[in-house]
Amino acid sequence: MDRPETRLVIRAARPVDAAAIHALICELADYEKLRHEVDATVADIERDLFGANPRVFAEIAEWNGEVAGFSLWFYNYSTFRGRHGLYLEDLYVRPVFRGHGIGKALIVNLAKRCVAEGLARFQWSVLDWNTPSIEFYKSLGAKITPEWLGCRVEGEALKKLADV
Repeated sequence: MDRPETRLVIRAARPVDAAAIHALICELADYEKLRHEVDATVADIERDLFGANPRVFAEIAEWNGEVAGFSLWFYNYSTFRGRHGLYLEDLYVRPVFRGHGIGKALIVNLAKRCVAEGLARFQWSVLDWNTPSIEFYKSLGAKITPEWLGCRVEGEALKKLADV
């Protein structure tokens, strides 16, 4: 008996994907043990990815028509390079779909966008304990930059800073 051919499709997210993107974000937060930080709603996703002036974008990975993962990204700017770059905010593949090259396909898709648009660089962050992802990114040629530490101001600290 012949097995059906598996098919991977990487496509731009559409408004109908907002609930699936939100679910993937929640699954990623569970994996990273950060679910308590998720305030985003489906309405937020609809507004920010599919509203009148989107500043963040997403690709959906489908495996045989089923949502398998996503990438969420935005443009940044390098003052040193004098050109825009692309920042990958989130990359997630559902566990049941891992091992099929889906994560790599999502990253390759964005790398192609960078080259086609003449962007200066393609950046993202990874948690320091996430060894499987770190090794995966290194295998793709990513340089881990421990000399650059992430900084974040949010919540009450952000409000206090804004009042200065």
